[in-house]
Amino acid sequence: MNKIMPLARRGISSSRLALGCMPFGGGWDQTPFTDEHVKEAEAAVDAALSIGITMFDHADIYTKGKAEQVFGRVLNNRPELRDQIVIQSKCGIQLGDDELPGRFNFSKEHILHSVDGSLERLGTDYLDILLLHRPDPLVEPDEVAEAFASLKASGKVRYFGVSNMSAAQIAFLQQAIPDSFAVNQLEMSLGHLHFVDQGVHVNQAAGTAVNFAEGLMEYCRTQNIQLQAWGPLAQGKFSGRDVKDQPEHIQEAAQLVQQLANEKETTPEAIVLGWLMRHPAMIQPIIGTTNPQRIKACKDAERQSQLMTREEWYTLYVSARGESMP
Repeated sequence: MNKIMPLARRGISSSRLALGCMPFGGGWDQTPFTDEHVKEAEAAVDAALSIGITMFDHADIYTKGKAEQVFGRVLNNRPELRDQIVIQSKCGIQLGDDELPGRFNFSKEHILHSVDGSLERLGTDYLDILLLHRPDPLVEPDEVAEAFASLKASGKVRYFGVSNMSAAQIAFLQQAIPDSFAVNQLEMSLGHLHFVDQGVHVNQAAGTAVNFAEGLMEYCRTQNIQLQAWGPLAQGKFSGRDVKDQPEHIQEAAQLVQQLANEKETTPEAIVLGWLMRHPAMIQPIIGTTNPQRIKACKDAERQSQLMTREEWYTLYVSARGESMP
């Protein structure tokens, strides 16, 4: 059964996979990026494009702004790319320094300032999508609404979304913001199963250990909000990383992933992502690597999601969680 991504229903033409650009530009310090960092980013972008990836995920804070700067250099070298891709960035986190701690900021002034900074670093006139990065306890929805209205009216941002938010937090913001959110980006993977466990453990004592907002998956699906997964490859736990120091069930799940990859003549990455994409919510994985070979290893993920049986999906789930179903 062919399904349509929530982004597509809004007229946003995006690939099923996206490339996370957090590693671009070097370290999270004040060391300037180099031409080598630009070449590394270009190689990652080329690898992504070669497997059909057209969405690139950023945030104003990634490598302290260098990630967007490096991507901006890539676009400057190849300006024709801008009309072929979707650029998504985030704002709302302020990194700590010698005087102040790390904090969140959804004030109108900060949102507008952050977007202007992202546009300057990226060398583009607009963002396709802007996400609020993490919930700000001091948020005033009307102030966010004013910022979004200004950004949309000026053409600086086309669509808006959130990251790491519950259904209640989204609904609280939405009552002041006329444009419905397009995206909610959350940690979801075969190694971070709370998004599945939350539903499975309704009326179960085991549910007290689950850290995922109740009803969030259902809310996003009902509201046509694209669910995006950060960390979808689980830091390579199931696709090649040495897991000898991991619990036995993780080792067994990694072996199962490799077994399925061998049987289906594909890669472990495609199996891990295919498992996530098999979920009927049409989850969009944001793969976060600059390694061209690893990016290309994800090429078969969508096909594997279509081929994966219910039995294979549950076998992987139960293996990775290390406990039988309730």
